[in-house]
Parts: sequence; structure tokens; C-alpha cells
Amino acid sequence: MEIFSRHHWHGAGFWLVAAGVALMSAAPRAQAQTPRTRQSASANADLAQRILETMLRVPGNQAGYRTVHAKGLVCQGTFTPSPDAASLSKAAHFQQVTPVVVRFSDGAPDPLIPDASANAGPRGLAIRFTLPDASVTDVVAMSHNGFVVANGEEFLALQTAIVSTDPTRPHPWPVETFLGSHPLAAKFVQDNQRVPASFATEAFFSNDAFVFVNAAGTRQVGRYQIRPVAGERDLTDAEASGKPSNFLIDDLKTRLAAGPVEFRLVVQIPNPGDATDDPSAVWPDDRRTIEVGRLTITSVVADSAAAEKALAFDPVRLTGGIELSDDGLPALRSLVYALAAAHRR
Repeated sequence: MEIFSRHHWHGAGFWLVAAGVALMSAAPRAQAQTPRTRQSASANADLAQRILETMLRVPGNQAGYRTVHAKGLVCQGTFTPSPDAASLSKAAHFQQVTPVVVRFSDGAPDPLIPDASANAGPRGLAIRFTLPDASVTDVVAMSHNGFVVANGEEFLALQTAIVSTDPTRPHPWPVETFLGSHPLAAKFVQDNQRVPASFATEAFFSNDAFVFVNAAGTRQVGRYQIRPVAGERDLTDAEASGKPSNFLIDDLKTRLAAGPVEFRLVVQIPNPGDATDDPSAVWPDDRRTIEVGRLTITSVVADSAAAEKALAFDPVRLTGGIELSDDGLPALRSLVYALAAAHRR
């Protein structure tokens, strides 16, 4: 099955890599371990190392930059919880207004990629909430509803297929063989060719499921969705073809100079039988949602480039009232992020 032309191969590789590791972050906190969890942690650590080593062989990576989502902009603002937030979780930021730092990004490993490139997706949004006790908690999301694969082993197989592909060789290439046997990954590649009109008109998804615990101890599994108040809009091919290289970043700066950019933070609730351990399995749109608050972005930080180097987001940097679910990918992603952050620094 021929999916890519030689001309478009490197871009396709970028899409797939960006799918897996959204924003480089710091090492996860150590937790008490039993012999079984130590064995599992050791296996995860080995898998994370192999994933990073393979990703670093993908064309486009540059020293000193994130392994993917290399191009971005750091902004700041506030999160205001909704009246329904506390009924879902006892987390501190679900109880009161909280300052946030956010990073918007293109998905590719190339920090110079044009924003309108079909190779720049998926876009990323990472949020850091600073809580009243000065601790922080993060949400890491991307602009595609559904992760590229179901687990870390499949992600390593995908990266291996990417770096094993030689575009001078006959089809089918290893990456095409992989996509031919993984239809959701193939859909991911196709979907991410679209170009948003603005970061402010893009929706973002955690894809990973978390457990929300309220003050009464009630537990509820859910996934984050981050929906733009301005509405969702993509560019046509004709519109995208005429855009400047940094149009998404420039547009966001212009919008913020005129006023805040807002997003609704929503938690989607699964029905019985919906997969909670597979981030590639999208829950249907008719599932119940709870709007837990509004993210109000007010300005670009004083020195975005310096902030990018210092910031390290982590999908398992959680807080009381939000816990990991049976989805094993966040813990693995956290390990990969830690390795990647150390490598770029």
C-alpha cells in the first residue's frame, strides 16, 4: 500500500512522531514500590529509553529543542472553575481562581516549520496551574481527539517503522505497512494535515483518562477536552497556502493585544463499556460532558524563549482529587519526557 510520496515522506514522519510525545517535561515524582511495581517500572524505563533513542533518529530533530513540538509560544492567564467543578473533584484549582502558564505549539520536531504546513500537526496545548500552596499540576493535550496508538509498545513499533523507512526504496515502506495494519494511526496522519485558522480556534484533547475524586470520595473517570470559546475553525487549502511562516504565533499575539483568548475546560464522561485504558479509542460525541471551568489567556510571557527552555510539563504531575486511571500511557510518557528534557538541556 503506497501512502506517501518521496516528496512528502519527512513531513509524514513528523506527524507521527508528534503524535506520541507532546511536550517535554520533568521527571515524575518517586513513589513507594513493591517488587512487582519495581519490575513494571524497570520495564517501563527500558521501553522509554528505547522510544527516545528511536525518536532521536527521526529527521528534523535539533539539539537544544524539544524532541517534538519544538516551535511554540508561552502565555499566561487564569483558570476560573465552574459551579460544577467541585462536585467532580476536590482539586484545589476546581475550587478557586488559579494562575496558569500555557504553551501553544506546532507538533513537528523542526523549530522552523511554517505554521501553515500540513506537516505541523498535531498542535499542542500544555497548561500549568499554580495552586494556593505553590505546588503545580499540569494538563498536556493535543489537537487530535484520539492518540495515534493504544500503548507504548505500539508507539515504539511506529517509531521503528519511521526510522526504518528509506524513501529511495520501493513501496510499501515499513511505515506504510504499519499504517496499513493500524487504521487509527492512518486516520491520525490524515486528520493532522488540516491547518487551524488560529490557536484560538483550535480544540485540544488529553486523550488519556484520569480519575476525578470529589470531597465525598466519589470517583469518576474522564478525559479532558479544551474547547475554544471563539469556536473551532480550520483554513481551506487556498487560505493556508498564503499564510506567513509564523502566522499562528503572530495571530495569537495580535489577539492577546486586543483582549483575552478563552477556552472551556471540559471533562468527557464515558458510558459503561467505553475503553478507559486505550487513548486511541475515541469516546462518542454523545457522551456526557461536565464543564469544569474557563481558561482565560491574557498575555504572552515577558520572555517566551527563556520560559520554553525552563518549562517542563508532565502528564502525571497531578494533585489531590485527580489520579491516574488504568490508562498506562501517561506514566510511560512521563518517563520519555524526563529523558527528552535531560537530553535537550
